[in-house]
Amino acid sequence: MNGKRNKNLTVLMFPWLAHGHISPYLELGKKLSMRNFNVQLCSTPANLTSIRKKIGEESCIQLVQLDLPSLSNLPPCYHTTNGLPPHLMDTLKTAFDRAKPGFSKILEAVKPDLLVYDFLRPWPAEAALEQRIPAVQFIATSATMTSFMLHAFKNPSVVYPFSTIFYRGYENAQVGKSGECGELRKNIESLERSNEVIFIKGVKEMEGKFTDYLSTLSGKRVVHVGPLVQEPDSKDQTNSEIIRWLDKKKKCSTIFISFGSEYFLSKEDFEEVAHGLLLSTVNFIWVVRFPVAEKIRVEDKLPSRFLEKVGDRGRIVEGWAPQARILGHSSIGGFVSHCGWNSVIESMHFGVPIIAMPMHLDQPINARLVKEFGTGIEVLRDGDGRLEREGIASVIEQVVFKKNGRYVRKKTKKLCANIRRKGDEEIDEVVRELMQLINS
Repeated sequence: MNGKRNKNLTVLMFPWLAHGHISPYLELGKKLSMRNFNVQLCSTPANLTSIRKKIGEESCIQLVQLDLPSLSNLPPCYHTTNGLPPHLMDTLKTAFDRAKPGFSKILEAVKPDLLVYDFLRPWPAEAALEQRIPAVQFIATSATMTSFMLHAFKNPSVVYPFSTIFYRGYENAQVGKSGECGELRKNIESLERSNEVIFIKGVKEMEGKFTDYLSTLSGKRVVHVGPLVQEPDSKDQTNSEIIRWLDKKKKCSTIFISFGSEYFLSKEDFEEVAHGLLLSTVNFIWVVRFPVAEKIRVEDKLPSRFLEKVGDRGRIVEGWAPQARILGHSSIGGFVSHCGWNSVIESMHFGVPIIAMPMHLDQPINARLVKEFGTGIEVLRDGDGRLEREGIASVIEQVVFKKNGRYVRKKTKKLCANIRRKGDEEIDEVVRELMQLINS
């Protein structure tokens, strides 16, 4: 693609207010800016603060501030899903939906040639259409989950055509209780009103048949944008003690445990994970998070004498850890993950097999995909959805060093090599699609 053609074209990117959405938008923005697009990313001040730290002062991506309408129980520090108390999620979505007038003013001021917007809401595209600005949807979740959801909406009495992808009984009950049906309708409306092309984060090698089915269901052209994983910064000295500790461990002998920035383990699951780590005898780094509003000490949640029993075999990190840097370390042999899509793709990008412990919404579907593709093993819960320590320990050992986990380790390394070999092939196709939308 000729860089001169793109030089004066402005792309405004507008992700949902979650780290798992903002991160791929940011990475796509970086790749487009390297191809001479003028990229602007719009979000709330609570998110822009963390984004600014990641991109640095020298970045060519411009940040645009969106102020949400004031709601009495939602201060500006909660205008993000990162650390948001779960009971305020619906309030945040309400405030976001009321932000259309403010976003319309941003469109008037920026005058972008194209809007790249998120899957969860139809109104950003409506605001762009009112100003004759072309808009394209970029979905940051898996094609598998998107097709599963669209199928359930369009064909509720028909079984999903891929039998390995499903919700278990307790997962269906969770989705029903969470009130996500109304949200699902908004998601579908957003998808159906989108342009004739949809961008989606992921790797076609892993999701090819699900991508094709999504295209058939939606009647739209589905274009993969690739993994969009930020490479670790070798100069970053954050949590350097953890890296030094990893340097002393044998190759592929250690697991990384993280359940993302939005969902939190129940008291019972937290306890089972802790005891599972004690039983497994495998080295570990465990990132522990609690809602910001809850003043909880990790020591009070851990089993008695946990740190003493673990000794130098394990490390606990509170709040945040450099995930990509850790996953990219040669000592890491497994990733205990909730199977958020960013985490799944990061794990594949770095060749680390997954020990899947999904909790909510798209995560169970992603976990089934990982199992079907052969790059991870799921920790099965009991009929009521409870984790069991013995099962956790067994799967950890199987993935990291047992003979019956050899296939998973080999398959993940192969996918990693293929991803690296392809490089930015998908981004070149994305650029062609963007130019076609703008020119038409």
